[in-house]
Amino acid sequence: MPRNLPVGNGEMLIAFDDLYRVRDLYWPHVGMPNHTCGHLQRFGVWADGQFAWIEAPSWTRSLNYVQDSLVTEVRLRNERLGIELVCRDAVDYWSPVYFRSVVVIDLQDRPRDVRLFFHQDLSIGESAIGDTVNYDPQTGGLVHYKDTTYFLFNGCGARSYGVDTWSTGQKRIRDAEGTWRDAEDGLLSRNTIAQGSVDSTVGFSLMLHPGGSSTVTYWICAGKDYEEVKALDDKVRTKTPQRMMLRTEAYWRLWATKEGLDFSPLSKSVRDLFIRSELIVRTQIDHDGAIIAANDYDITRFAGDTYSYMWPRDGALVSYALVLAGQSELSQEFFRFAQRVIEKSGYFLHKYNPTGTLASSWHPWTLDGKRILPIQQDETALVLWALRRHFCTFRDVEFIRDLYNPLIVDPASWMLRYRDQNGLPIPSWDLWEERRGIHLFTVAATIGALKAAAAFSHEVGALDRATEFEQGAERMKVAMLRHMWSPERNIFARMATPLAEGGYELDFTADASACGLFAFDALDANDSRVVAHMQMLRERLWVHTDIGGMARYERDPYHQVERFDTGRVPGNPWIISTLWYAQWLIERAHTEEELSEAQHLLQWTCDRAALSGVLAEQFDPYSGAHLSVSPLTWSHAAFMTTVLKYLQRHTQLTGIDHGVSARA
Repeated sequence: MPRNLPVGNGEMLIAFDDLYRVRDLYWPHVGMPNHTCGHLQRFGVWADGQFAWIEAPSWTRSLNYVQDSLVTEVRLRNERLGIELVCRDAVDYWSPVYFRSVVVIDLQDRPRDVRLFFHQDLSIGESAIGDTVNYDPQTGGLVHYKDTTYFLFNGCGARSYGVDTWSTGQKRIRDAEGTWRDAEDGLLSRNTIAQGSVDSTVGFSLMLHPGGSSTVTYWICAGKDYEEVKALDDKVRTKTPQRMMLRTEAYWRLWATKEGLDFSPLSKSVRDLFIRSELIVRTQIDHDGAIIAANDYDITRFAGDTYSYMWPRDGALVSYALVLAGQSELSQEFFRFAQRVIEKSGYFLHKYNPTGTLASSWHPWTLDGKRILPIQQDETALVLWALRRHFCTFRDVEFIRDLYNPLIVDPASWMLRYRDQNGLPIPSWDLWEERRGIHLFTVAATIGALKAAAAFSHEVGALDRATEFEQGAERMKVAMLRHMWSPERNIFARMATPLAEGGYELDFTADASACGLFAFDALDANDSRVVAHMQMLRERLWVHTDIGGMARYERDPYHQVERFDTGRVPGNPWIISTLWYAQWLIERAHTEEELSEAQHLLQWTCDRAALSGVLAEQFDPYSGAHLSVSPLTWSHAAFMTTVLKYLQRHTQLTGIDHGVSARA
């Protein structure tokens, strides 16, 4: 299921599914580890002898956020129970504390006996073996712990701090379903401790006056030992949950709107999704600098692995969106992370854990008995290219000084060495991580990276090196036009495969990643060859259903829905593909009228978002349902980039300043 409501602070991330159930709890890194392993953390209501978990069909739900902030605003209504709930969730902006405030409203105009139940199903460190949960008489809450990871679950009602009732026990052991079953009669057993594969449930009781309401606040504190979580619980009591949630709401509103951008050329829905995208992107960034691709544990059912990794490709393109948005602190931390993990030879490997260790991979180290580098060269090129965009915007010379050799000179020098006899990159894996060869996207990104390295070198007075990088970029551009452009077809090849007898076998599959040609300044957006190719992409990749949008490439098999009528539906529509095309429309616009052509694609993106603003990786071409992971950080960053490029171009055409830097 999509993770429709992520809340976090760079250290703790909590994600809800579309039924408002907590599914993921990450701490102390965004993306690592997930202490729920995707298992349901249930939330239920008992009212006057009747019970319903929140996923029951008797509930109606509205899952949203408070305007321009990272606090949820969820409304749940159950006519059978005669209850309405107004819930707000937040992770404190400063501390690893998650809050849920629940206002319970009577709908039957009579006195009510109501009880709320919160269920915890943890697998600490992503394993349920050896966990312990115990009732803590000092705080009046429950503590789940193992090794150096502790979680304290607590709360308060109108009268006092501490849970009113609780249950601890075993789960998924023999016949044990879990303590959540204990809640369904409105009573909990109060067993004080359990060990092994355990879960727990806490309860709060309240009495409602006819037509009245009452509030319960539940929280989770995370720490490395009992003293840490106890201190956080004391902090909550001292400051009060209400004040901590209000300060968090204010902080994120300030953070998201600090640049004071003028969105007046665009619709309110585009403006609102931009701010929401900023905030959602922030939830996916670890405090140590890793920009995580997505944190949606359900993808493990499809791939046996998650997206909770830092791909240098995603990280670089997301950091570019942050640069355009003026979020220099986050882009700086990403580049520091990149500096720590890059190989000494000057290239990045496939992907990394948020801790900086090498992540799982499907890129082999040998092929046909020969040793190869298990890399996507575009990942190395994109980080260098994005670093140049960062510097052009913020001109932070002291910051760049320490990165000059590891992230500029070394990668650019490696890219010059990693070329074939014609000046094209040696084969590596494509940005989609599916095929090995010389890819148009990789070539374009490498040209952009070498140009960036030349500009850096020229500025610091390394003129010989600047010349070397400039010449390398120009030679690669000439080779790209000679070997990957087909005058007969009037399009580029997406991939060239070297032949033993010399030359290349060309693959002319329509692939949206050709947008790299203009995005990284390999060619101008108005170059006749780029124009011809982009027009071909629009014709061959547009999805001809009511959903619309552009596919990633022709006959894309990943989560493929339509396997037969691929002329009408070449693949599932992707946010990235569709917005790349919008960026080309923006780049080549010479009038306001031409620029406005991109607006319908921005609105298309708004139409694809969940009510909360979450964007998936791709969508069902017939129903529009979210497919693969959701939210995808790259999708939100692509929307941010497109909006900011639109405002930049509008400024260039009209002279009206919208507050977006023109340097990046």
